[in-house]
Amino acid sequence: MPIFPETQFIDLDVNDGWLTVWFNQPERRNPLTDQVVKELIQVCDALVDSREIRGLTIRGRGGFFCAGGDLKGFQAMAQGESAAAIATSEMIGELLARVNTLPQVTIALLEGAAMAGGLGLACCCDVTIGTADTRFAFTETSIGISPAQIARFVLQKCGYATGRRLMLTAARFKGEEAKAQGLLDQVVANSADLEAAERGIRRDVLACAPGAVAATKALVTQLASIPDDQKVAFAADNFTQCLRSDEGKEGVASFLEKRKPLWYKEI
Repeated sequence: MPIFPETQFIDLDVNDGWLTVWFNQPERRNPLTDQVVKELIQVCDALVDSREIRGLTIRGRGGFFCAGGDLKGFQAMAQGESAAAIATSEMIGELLARVNTLPQVTIALLEGAAMAGGLGLACCCDVTIGTADTRFAFTETSIGISPAQIARFVLQKCGYATGRRLMLTAARFKGEEAKAQGLLDQVVANSADLEAAERGIRRDVLACAPGAVAATKALVTQLASIPDDQKVAFAADNFTQCLRSDEGKEGVASFLEKRKPLWYKEI
């Protein structure tokens, strides 16, 4: 089991091989402050080599996902040296890249509101589930800034044309429209249904081999950057390493023997 950092601004809950990260500043609508970003990066560092933790869920305390960046911090940076603003932006970009490529299945549970950088963080997750009344917006242009670091992950999640329109116009919308635009994979009625939907995803993931999940994450996140003439060899190597691993051998054997594989967990 990985050793997780001591955290002050996020809560960590490990249960049956699954980590839930809670934004825990509900009185401020759970902003992505520098301290929160640093703690999330430390959590990603602890997860990257782990196969004991099978999945990660990100959600917010107080019935609110995340309000996005810390505007008071932005105000201070606007009046300071450019180097500080660049460093903060790069740190957020590092967090997003790490969440995007984690070897675990990642879920964002969205309620209340998911705005700006908070919604961008959700776009880095494999599965997004939100309530019908959750409010969404990429608000950056409406307050005079750009959605810099989240932009590529927004385009990855909902496509070029939709992502471009949503980020340029700072449009506001709720759950059903978010699903229609590709930002949500599932819309539910309320918090109880949110947790039931998450349990269904967990159940599916815990039937999958953790090493194969990690290999598949590497496959799908790296394929776009592999030259076309190298894609076949890259995919073949990815497949062969899985097949010849202990997991691959166990998985084939368990199927042929009509039994559950050793990694299978029932919840």
